[in-house]
Amino acid sequence: MNEPLLSARGVHKTYLLGKRTLEVLRGVDLELGRGDFLALRGASGAGKSTLLYMLGGLDSPNQGEIRLAGRNLATLSRRELARLRTKEVGFIFQAYYLLPELDALENVCLPARMARTPAAQAEARGRELLARVGLEERMEHKPYELSGGEQQRVAIARAMINEPDLILADEPTGNLDSHTGEEIIDLLVALRAEKQTTLIIATHDARVAARAPKVIELVDGQIAAGG
Repeated sequence: MNEPLLSARGVHKTYLLGKRTLEVLRGVDLELGRGDFLALRGASGAGKSTLLYMLGGLDSPNQGEIRLAGRNLATLSRRELARLRTKEVGFIFQAYYLLPELDALENVCLPARMARTPAAQAEARGRELLARVGLEERMEHKPYELSGGEQQRVAIARAMINEPDLILADEPTGNLDSHTGEEIIDLLVALRAEKQTTLIIATHDARVAARAPKVIELVDGQIAAGG
């Protein structure tokens, strides 16, 4: 039996807010193979973003284990985690997080440069991806010169440039109108299918979740029955 690309076992996450303890995740189990597409549903505050960040090595659980491509993330050094996030995980956020001083192409190429890809190779790949997401004529535009939908397309190209095994998208349509949001999901689904990338989309939108063959719902920090 093939080992799953990503697994979480008994994951708990608790934050201390002054004297108050906030329990965000309470024993989450999850397993995904290569090429799987999962929608992670839940209301605001259900723990979707927290779980996504831990699956990608941006945060760590207080209890439980997360493994990516056979490696226990808790055993990796900070440098090893940074290398993993750069090369093997692509992040797409609701707020885009593009660097305002860089143009679209430079933003897309940044993770490749961090992975020490030769400049010419990174630029060629960046141009290819921006053309693929429909921004062939906007490569030299700064983020403030782009619409919200265009900025999210840049973010998608940036997430894909190192050809990661895993894409984590946190409410990728949350700042977009419904029509633009549908276009973004169409694009993500198409790119995932081309590369057989594992994709997790955290969303509160039932229409977005309906696009995924696998859907689970987080309720009060736990996967709802039947999820």
